[in-house]
Amino acid sequence: MPRIHFHQQLAELKDKLLAMAALAQQAVESAVDAYVQRDEGICQYVRENETAINAAQREVDEMAYELLAKEQPMAIDLRFILAVIKINGDLERIGDQAMSIAIRTKEMLDIPAVVLPVDIENMGDYAGRMIRASIQSLLEGDCQVAESVRDMDDEIDQMNRVARAGLTQMIQKQPEVAEQALQTIMMSRSLERIADHATNIATDVIFWIRGADVRHQLNAAID
Repeated sequence: MPRIHFHQQLAELKDKLLAMAALAQQAVESAVDAYVQRDEGICQYVRENETAINAAQREVDEMAYELLAKEQPMAIDLRFILAVIKINGDLERIGDQAMSIAIRTKEMLDIPAVVLPVDIENMGDYAGRMIRASIQSLLEGDCQVAESVRDMDDEIDQMNRVARAGLTQMIQKQPEVAEQALQTIMMSRSLERIADHATNIATDVIFWIRGADVRHQLNAAID
């Protein structure tokens, strides 16, 4: 019976983490929508959602640490709880980056809109796909899906480099749009960081399932 109860608690911990993941994903989608639509109301929603993400992070951490202290888990159960703690931190930082996008968007609302050489909406969609795939790998315990997220990271890195180069060139040629361009460079960087956190989540799923640390490897072979 005690072990049955323990595994019920692990399932509850996983559910709480998945609920937090949904909040983080919604934060990213809303932040990008706020930018595309130039909508102050959506910016405010992202701010409010950040409060819920922070509360969820504390709740998940408290439960995870309590299970570590009381149950002294071994092997795959121990790896799962350790992975949850790390994933929880990455989800909170995804929320922080979404908040940064919303804040920068709000600061741009009083400035006339200009056409910029970057597709923030497309970058946001791509980062969102990475988050969804990383959470799918967690939900299903699927290392193959997790590896696919790691493979996607190079593409959004390239998007960020192209955006930065194009916006920097625009600042040089049209200094009057420097503020919008600089804010958008930082938004592009935030989306690249969000993708990095999704990759971290996928990496932690691999650690949970296989016990393999692939943080510093690309396309690592897993026994």
